[in-house]
Amino acid sequence: RRILLLGEGNFSFAASLCQATGTQVVATCYESEEEVSGRDGAPESIRRLRERGAEVLFSVDCTKLKDYFLPEKREFDSIYFNFPHCGRKAGVVKNRELLAHFFHSSAEVLAEEGEVHVALCNGQGGTPADQPRREWHNSWQVVAVAAGAGFILSSVHPFKADNIHGYKCTGYRSQDKSFCVEGALNHIFTRSMPRPDFQPVIYKTELESQNVSFQVPQILVDKINRGFLEPNSNHPVRTVKEKLTAELSQAFPLQNMDHCLPLLHQGHISDVCHPNIFWITLSPEETLMTEEMSDGLANAVSFSHADSCRDTDENGCGNVQEGCHIPKQYYLRPSLLPCAQAAIQKGAFVPGILHVLSGPVFRKCLITPYSMPVFHEMVLACAVNRGTENSCIQMLVNNIKTSIHSLHQTVSSFKLSLSLQEATNLETAELNDFAAFESQLSKIQYCISMDTSGSCEKGSCVGVVRTAHYDLACRDVVAVFVSLNLDFLAMLICGISDWRMLWTSDTRFLHQFPRGELRLFKSFSLYPPPYVHDVSFWIPDGEGFDEVAFHTIARQVSGEMVVAIQLIDSFQKSETGQKSLCYRLTYQSCDRALSRQEVAEMQLLFRKEIQHSLGVMLR
Repeated sequence: RRILLLGEGNFSFAASLCQATGTQVVATCYESEEEVSGRDGAPESIRRLRERGAEVLFSVDCTKLKDYFLPEKREFDSIYFNFPHCGRKAGVVKNRELLAHFFHSSAEVLAEEGEVHVALCNGQGGTPADQPRREWHNSWQVVAVAAGAGFILSSVHPFKADNIHGYKCTGYRSQDKSFCVEGALNHIFTRSMPRPDFQPVIYKTELESQNVSFQVPQILVDKINRGFLEPNSNHPVRTVKEKLTAELSQAFPLQNMDHCLPLLHQGHISDVCHPNIFWITLSPEETLMTEEMSDGLANAVSFSHADSCRDTDENGCGNVQEGCHIPKQYYLRPSLLPCAQAAIQKGAFVPGILHVLSGPVFRKCLITPYSMPVFHEMVLACAVNRGTENSCIQMLVNNIKTSIHSLHQTVSSFKLSLSLQEATNLETAELNDFAAFESQLSKIQYCISMDTSGSCEKGSCVGVVRTAHYDLACRDVVAVFVSLNLDFLAMLICGISDWRMLWTSDTRFLHQFPRGELRLFKSFSLYPPPYVHDVSFWIPDGEGFDEVAFHTIARQVSGEMVVAIQLIDSFQKSETGQKSLCYRLTYQSCDRALSRQEVAEMQLLFRKEIQHSLGVMLR
């Protein structure tokens, strides 16, 4: 391994590292050889380095590293910079500038999978690892500074000077007063995945025996065909689904119905007018890059055959046009429950068998920690004789709870408690995730939730239970449907705190789940800094404000970097009734570097887009 050390004082740290086998050390300092030779212990350390084949360089500026190494000599596996400092009484701003230039310079000489080690005195870094922690504005803000050069903090641990043989800490330019290493921390940075440049994507498929294509909504282009549930996938969402199915198969005869589930549903705007739906416009020809669906599309599920026609807005609502035959209209499936319902009505369900459907579902939603515009739903459905549905529900839910507990215990010793509760609070955001199309199925009766305080709290609902009555072949049967959010279950079982991590393209995520094993997830991006921006505007007179569309625009322009939107102020003119709103947006990444400059550009684009799409007047 090639190791580059910067800012060495007496070269004692470099001499210690040089003792390790399999390392090639390049040790440097900012001062000249003449200045360094007079320091206590420096000549001896330099001699030991050279005897072991290390390279020693003097007068090296850490902000211009590529100037000192030929292109073929720039691929360092590790770069160490212990206790960087501008010197004398330089403030935090100048030291941040030093770090910023250093990180940019390091990116030019670091191997693709290399590490940058930065040791800082206690409190300087500004992360929660510092104890005590300084106020943010009074720290060096090391994670935010590194993000500007494309680095993320992947590990942090104590800098144990006593464990480094022969190491003697010096001060700035080896002055008599050395740096205080008590409580010091070593910050290890790695390269971040670059910011993705999502281009418009058109999918081509066969629908109702015709070749059609449609443009994927911009916020879904990186999610619509990821294949998490494919047989060759090691993704924890698939592992949870497979293991949960295997556990349930010990109690129920199972039949998998995942094949050919339609991605598109058909409906008329007069019947399906829901602000959370992604409406799709079919196109007879390809105009952009195309990608084949992995499974293809079966015929779309149809909910309406009414002949009516409307001028539609982006939410699928509008005014009926008289004398017009409405064309077929489609939307991305927001749930698999209609597919299960259609199968029952066609007589495809065998009584006594538990039928399993699973796949991704899509819907617009507000930005909250547990609201996902796409997640993998698993529907368990069975048909039973009327009057036996309650015992069926209890037996099915008990087996689900036992199976989830069993999966969780293989990963963590933390106790996960689940309970079946009556769904009396349908305003809960997590219940609304499952509550689409209440007109097509009976309303949610029960919620399977984490038993935190005896009620369905935000973030606690992992599934819901519904029932519906059918007259099939002269039999009065009740269908029991259990809908589970597989993404949320994977998060709970593996300790993943942010749903966006499930969709990361960084290979370090899946590497933690080899061969589909479920393990406790360890984040490779620690303490990502949040950035806060406010926006205020006037709402157009006489019009309501579409908050779901507002949040959807934030998701789109930021690439899911907005983690919270809060209404912090509202004002209405008494004379005119004109209303003004002020929202606070918090930007934060979970898996890659996010700099202040990037966020500023996102906020500017967001302001322009809400003005254009929502017709608001910015203040």
